Amino acid sequence: MTSEPAVRPRNRRQLIVEAAGRVFSTRGYHAASMEEIAAAVGITAAALYRHFPNKYALFTECANVMADRLVAALDEVAPESALAETLDVVTRVTVAHRASGGVYRWEARYLDREDRQRLKAKFAYVVGRVADVLRRDHPMPGDDLRAVAALGVIGSITMHHTSIAHRRVESLLLTSAVRAATTGAVAGSARRVELPALPVPRTRRAEILAAAIPLFERDGFAAVTNGRIAEAVGVTTSAIYRHYPGKADILAAACLQAAELLAQAVDRNLEGVADPRAAVIALAATYVAYSFAHTALTSVAEAEIIGMPAALQGPVVRAQREHIAVWEQQLRLARPDLDPRQARVLVHAGFGVVVEAGRRLRWRDTEEHRAAVTALVVAALGLATG
Repeated sequence: MTSEPAVRPRNRRQLIVEAAGRVFSTRGYHAASMEEIAAAVGITAAALYRHFPNKYALFTECANVMADRLVAALDEVAPESALAETLDVVTRVTVAHRASGGVYRWEARYLDREDRQRLKAKFAYVVGRVADVLRRDHPMPGDDLRAVAALGVIGSITMHHTSIAHRRVESLLLTSAVRAATTGAVAGSARRVELPALPVPRTRRAEILAAAIPLFERDGFAAVTNGRIAEAVGVTTSAIYRHYPGKADILAAACLQAAELLAQAVDRNLEGVADPRAAVIALAATYVAYSFAHTALTSVAEAEIIGMPAALQGPVVRAQREHIAVWEQQLRLARPDLDPRQARVLVHAGFGVVVEAGRRLRWRDTEEHRAAVTALVVAALGLATG
């Protein structure tokens, strides 16, 4: 008896894009390989190249797929639809493609300028649709900022791995996004926050770290060489290796510095705060102030950790989990209706608000901006600032 020839799936290209999105989201653009993606699909690398000529072509399609799905879904929604219906469509698409949907958040910076502009235009359309509904049905100041905050809530689900049922997380994210979008407290005075200053680089090792952080933030870790870091410090490339075994160790030091500064800020601003609701508001104000004050450092820590070798990730991941645990504990005390998974999802939703609202405000660090973003985070968590 002869065996039947294998039948090629008709949706193989779609399977490739979905698998590649998961790999890019987990490993980062530069660390991912075509062989790894092919293995995830169950095909050979040669078969993969029949669909995509190179990794960049595949990456470009992956970066656009979430935006294209969101645009297509919103085009099915009548312009006169209510806010909840509009955001519900965005939520369902995002949750359905959670594993591969986070590529655009940080990795899209590796797109060429024209490809990046095309992707930006698609997301601008999504923001515009939400902002239009807000201007019509919830006319308050800051409609664009409230729109990106709501989308930051929803998009946050692509940036962590908390296990929670689709229906539960859809409902949780939708409620949170609507709260952020309809909060009227987008202006006012910022809560007083005490932040530790960046350490003054007094040693060569510290000088290397201080020079590397803005380079990593501007160009991405993979594009920065030790030679460029050495040039910025004013030393030879070989001098770098006397202080750090490799470039990844500099990145790990940057991520740990970010975690340590944030932990110090939390300790200072929670001191003497006994009421859980007040503690959550203090956490939100601290995280917002920290993110605006240390934009380069926080961007590097958030964007580059997926490209860090596993051996170096451990201490950074532990520090991040400890920070999230503080939020989770206080939020559950303030909102006893939440279980641990729901609280964790909402904490990440708050972080998503800060990222997207901060980007919209171009990280211009003003008292008004800090106050506005803090109010949006607190609203997304289901608390009121008043």
